[in-house]
Amino acid sequence: MNSLVYEKAYKFAIRIVKAYKYLTQDKKEFILSKQLIRSGTSIGANIAEANGGISAADFSAKISIAYKECLETKYWLSLLKDTEYIEEKAFNSIYTDADEIGKMLFSILKKTRLNSKQ
Repeated sequence: MNSLVYEKAYKFAIRIVKAYKYLTQDKKEFILSKQLIRSGTSIGANIAEANGGISAADFSAKISIAYKECLETKYWLSLLKDTEYIEEKAFNSIYTDADEIGKMLFSILKKTRLNSKQ
């Protein structure tokens, strides 16, 4: 289990839930925020599933899904910023976290794929 990426993804999910509450309660934005909460909380959930994987291929597949969810989350964050639902400072902070998690997941993916080819 790669606990560092799991911990970061879990803390990120908490930030996403708080962002969702802000967007729905304060900004009255319900469509984009629903997409954001789905993809943003799915990252950690897929890492948790990967850690319980029954094979290396299963682990790699779940990490791949987590990585894709991270990319989707970054898309929704960018869209929310560019449509002025979230401010630049808040965007930069949460986007940087998503980017860091994405890089960690990609690194794990590269290692698991390389190990499976040997």
